[in-house]
Parts: sequence; C-alpha cells; structure tokens
Amino acid sequence: MIQRNLLSELLEQLGDRPAVAVLGPRQVGKTTLVKTLEGLVPKQVFYLDLESPQDRNRLQDAELYFSERQDALIVLDEVQRMPELFPLLRSSIDRHRVAGRFVLSGSASPALLQQSSESLAGRITYLELQPLHWGEVKGLVGWQQHWLRGGFPEMLLADADKTASRRMNDFITTYVERDLPMLGLAASPHTVRNLLSILVGVHANLLNASELSRSLGMSVTSVLRYLDFLENAFLIRRLQPWHLNIKKRIVKSPKLFLRDSGMLHALAALADAEALAGSLWLGASWEGYVVQQIIARLDYDVRPYFYRTADGSELDLVLVRGVAPVLGIEIKYSNVPKLSQGNHIAAQDLGGIPLLVVTPSAGDYKLSQDIQICELQSLNEHLRGYFL
Repeated sequence: MIQRNLLSELLEQLGDRPAVAVLGPRQVGKTTLVKTLEGLVPKQVFYLDLESPQDRNRLQDAELYFSERQDALIVLDEVQRMPELFPLLRSSIDRHRVAGRFVLSGSASPALLQQSSESLAGRITYLELQPLHWGEVKGLVGWQQHWLRGGFPEMLLADADKTASRRMNDFITTYVERDLPMLGLAASPHTVRNLLSILVGVHANLLNASELSRSLGMSVTSVLRYLDFLENAFLIRRLQPWHLNIKKRIVKSPKLFLRDSGMLHALAALADAEALAGSLWLGASWEGYVVQQIIARLDYDVRPYFYRTADGSELDLVLVRGVAPVLGIEIKYSNVPKLSQGNHIAAQDLGGIPLLVVTPSAGDYKLSQDIQICELQSLNEHLRGYFL
C-alpha cells in the first residue's frame, strides 16, 4: 500500500475532533486510507460502506447503532449516499462529545454536503485526499509516467499506458452517467461529456464562460452551474487571481484546470508519452500537472492563486499565507528556463517575493538571490523551505 501523506493529519484531527470528513473524487484512495485506521487508533473501528445494501441495513435504527458504539470509531464510507444521517450524527456527538467518534468519507465537497455543514458545524473538520502526488510515488514510478497517467492509483499503476487510458475513460463515463446526476446535476451525460472535452482547450487558461456557453449552445448561468458541480466533485479547479492591495488593472477571471493530468490526457486522446510530446497541449498539461503537485502538498493555511495584470505582469502561482504573498512560482517545460520582464515586475508588485522556477529536470541552482531554479524531484524540499 502507498503511504498517504494525509494519514498523519487524519490521525491528528481524530485526536481533537469528534468527526473528521475525508473528501475527494472516486477511486482516489479514500476507502484504502480510512481502512488503515484499524490498529492505528486506540479504539475498535467499525467500517460501513453506504453503497452496500447490507451495511445500509445496519443503520435502519442509526441512533441506536451509534449509541451502542459510542466508545468506538465508526467509519461511514460514501456518506453522501445517506444525507439523512447528519442530524443523527449531531445528536449522537452532542450526547457523548469525545474526540475520534466518526470518520466520514465522500465524493462530494462540503458545498454539496450541505447537511453536514449545517448540522455538524463546530463538530467536524474536512480533509481533502488529492490524487497521488509525485512525492508519494516517486519510489514506484518515474515522473513521466506519473504526469502521463495522473494520480489515481488504478490508472497510475496499470500494466500499460493503453490500459491506464482505458480505465480513465471508464472512470469519466461513470462519473458523468452516475455520480454527477446522483449529486444533483440535472444535465444529460452527452452535454457533460461535451463540456469536459471543451475544457481540454481551456485547461491552464483564463475561463470565459460566455465562450463556453456559445460552444455548448446554453446559457452562461447553466455553464457556471455545471462548472460548480464539476468543481465540487473534485474534477476541475478554478484558480482565483490574487488582487489584495494591488493598485493595478488585475485580471479578474479565474484560470481553469482539469485537476488530474491523466484525465486531461484521456479526454484529449493522448494515450502515451509520444502522443503527449507531439501535442498542442504539452505546455498547458505540464503547467496543470505541476500546479496540482504543489497544491496537493500545501498546508491548510496556505492558499494558491495566480497573478496577472492587464499590462502583462504575471506569475503562474502565488502562494499566500494569511494576507501575505510568500512565494511566486513560474512553471517552465524547459531545462533552460527564461523569465520574462513581466515575471520580475509581478514579483515586485507583490512585495519583492522570491521566485521558484519549476522545470522537468534542470537541476537546482540560483539565477539570482531571489530566484531559485528547481526540478520536479526537489520541488517538495524547496516548498518546505518556505513554509516550515
């Protein structure tokens, strides 16, 4: 089993909160993670899969089930299947409020689990399990394979690239035809699949909802609603621009990314490294891949943004703690990276922050006192240097 970095934080939160929710897309490894808790926590662990009729039957009288196991840890997997449990969880916690009573896992964000947000406020903390990032698997696969196939375990560890691509296409079909409608998206699978295909061309670029609406022949309101569902199901990311206290004309549209590079490549029919190397999406794919690797490793109090002004000053990522930009990041698919004047101006706009330039394999060296070149292999060490 691959050791997930989130495990230590999950154990820490179980020692502090009555309930912890582990959220993330399907097949990202949530079930495997929560099942490892047995033997790691000083309690008996009861695991219930709420997609299993047999396990759902155990909760016919959920209040009694919870009260009889109030000194144990109860794991409720795919909790979005039974939202009616949330008020019962609240009353059970309030009657016996101790740390580590419940772990909830689900394939929907807190925005879609409204009952949990309303009923368990002050009683629950949310953790997101991202697809496997490079730091978790670099002893198992090369970064080129990780980039091509993405971070979903079944795809990443497939015997062949073609198998990985086929599995990802099956995964997308299941999400479009079953999971998104279950979460409340009232759109035909054909429309959603078309939208995902169009988003390949938007990946790593500014989002223009009006252009998307014209391409799909639907209203801007509908497009934005569909994007909300895709984001809340952890399939896309809308990276917001940083603008606090900047007296310039700032771009206000978010940048859009398909979160997993393997999903991007499957939608673009890039089934192997050779197809990727010759594609029009090579640079955008690399940028999205590195953005995901960085965001997957950030502490809870560090927020990612991008920076762009109307006059061309820009940075691919700005990492902010509180209200203070700490680090600017430029992502280059080149081992001879060059920064633009706009990159330098952006760093000065943001208070003279240091810049980290991420390359595939250029090695580590300084361009100047405040500009560090690094390669993917050493990315985590450099991020720790700024955020420890």
